[in-house]
Amino acid sequence: MLSQGDTYAQIRSRKPDFSLSRELYADPGVYQTDLEAIWYKEWIFAVPACELAKPGAYATMQVGAYPVVVIRGKDMRIRAFHNVCRHRGQRLCAKVSGSTTNLVCPYHQWTYDLEGKLIFARDMGEDFNPQAFGLKKVHCVDLSGVIYICLAAVPPPIADLAKTAMTYLAPSGLGDAKVAFTSSIIENGNWKLVIENNRECYHCGGSHPSLCRTFSDNPKMGAMDGPHSASPEILEHWDRCEAAGLPSRFVHHPAFQWRLARIPLLNNAESYTMSTKAAVARRMGTMPFNDAGSLLMYHYPNTWNHFLGDHAITFRVLPVSATQTEVTTTWLVHKDAVEGVDYDLKTLTEVWLATNDEDRQVVEENQKGILSPAYEPGPYSPIQEEGVIQFVDWYCTLMADRLAPQPAQAAE
Repeated sequence: MLSQGDTYAQIRSRKPDFSLSRELYADPGVYQTDLEAIWYKEWIFAVPACELAKPGAYATMQVGAYPVVVIRGKDMRIRAFHNVCRHRGQRLCAKVSGSTTNLVCPYHQWTYDLEGKLIFARDMGEDFNPQAFGLKKVHCVDLSGVIYICLAAVPPPIADLAKTAMTYLAPSGLGDAKVAFTSSIIENGNWKLVIENNRECYHCGGSHPSLCRTFSDNPKMGAMDGPHSASPEILEHWDRCEAAGLPSRFVHHPAFQWRLARIPLLNNAESYTMSTKAAVARRMGTMPFNDAGSLLMYHYPNTWNHFLGDHAITFRVLPVSATQTEVTTTWLVHKDAVEGVDYDLKTLTEVWLATNDEDRQVVEENQKGILSPAYEPGPYSPIQEEGVIQFVDWYCTLMADRLAPQPAQAAE
């Protein structure tokens, strides 16, 4: 297992615009360092807010060693807590999701209200102070309908992303959406390989026949340098959408940790469907037309999203081990859309269910090859894999900064 110092040395010695070393994709020590340097410190996407529609609705997630529960309170505010009883450490919620009046520990029935306050603990003696044993909080924010959490004691700034998300996501009306379907799969590959695979469409033509009916694999479609610099098709699309009140132009974090831009689908396609027509008769929020394309939003280290005229799709990546990653996909539709009347579930989900499984196979074969002693880092295409280069640069820059020896250590 590589130590943090070994990991730092590998990152510092990497060749720019090349893939990472075998160890950075597979070593358990690197995986632990990734958790400590990134996953336990950065904001990460948890769930769409509409998944927790009513007070007491909750969802659980596992972030490395930390089980977390995200729950809507009686005041309708969504909060996150460590999913650990303050008595003897039992997990409070074992299910992936559910609904409850209070959070009750199944071991000894210590009971917490939806705001995390301990309200019942039997036979604890006269000196016991329940106020000292409320649930431990996890930082939690609602970014216009998508919930992010952060495990750090002091989270990094999120105001710029919050302001941008509020503007760009508003027309999708995620507050008036509901979950139509959720799928979780385990990909036998490192989390970085999952993100890298998502950040390019170099592989799309050979791997994703269903997706390529509507999503262009032309790299020039994604070549954006700013709000006024993109391919002619995208510039034209931005003008049309913004004239209709849809924020669309390319905007990003200075280090490319997040990015939003609205892109047209192929040949005026309306949605990610086999027919290319809208999957849902009832549009999202205040979307003015079906062929609004897809508002693409990613945020490292764990999410990419598609917001279309008729529905939205969120993707959540969570690391499971050095060579395993959980990918959860959630399809959102307008809350008044009726299955079987306004949409057919197969039509809504079949393209991305197929694409997810195709990506799983790609990532798993990628991981198997990297595990070979014959593997050595290869060059990225600056034309086709610009997004991968951005992600790997973000990862390496952040890791190098957080793992760099302090002056006192360097002197020793």
